[in-house]
Amino acid sequence: MKSLAKTLQTACVCALALTAPAFAADEYNVSSGLTASGAPLGLHGIDPVAFLSLGNRFDGAASFAADHDGVAYYFASAANRNAFEADPSAFLPQNGGFCTFGVSKGKKFDGDPKFAAIVDGKLYVFLNEAVMRLFQKEQAGVIADAAANWPDIRSVPATEL
Repeated sequence: MKSLAKTLQTACVCALALTAPAFAADEYNVSSGLTASGAPLGLHGIDPVAFLSLGNRFDGAASFAADHDGVAYYFASAANRNAFEADPSAFLPQNGGFCTFGVSKGKKFDGDPKFAAIVDGKLYVFLNEAVMRLFQKEQAGVIADAAANWPDIRSVPATEL
């Protein structure tokens, strides 16, 4: 009987652990696998506070992690983590971290922070360099189209778009 109870308990814990990341994966671009907190990793582990504050990519560390809305973000320092926790919306990548150009077309593609732009204090990420160059040619229109599309596709799995 103890063995059955233990098995059921383990199954419940596993099911709960998988529930939040599955939901987050629909609305946020996350890396595969889970962090120590059980949440998937956002922004490829790049520190969003350092990125927006300094305009450059810095790898975050698991020792300075914070979870927001079912997604874990890594930071380069405790100060950056604390700034994020005080106002996550100021630092989150736009469109859930998906490629902004893709979202402008109604799709969810990986947003790679190697290809990113900061516009009016907001972080936009792109699939690759070629897509980022397309964004640069029609920046205002892409941002506007992505903002219009995002509410409709936010909770839709990428495979269904």
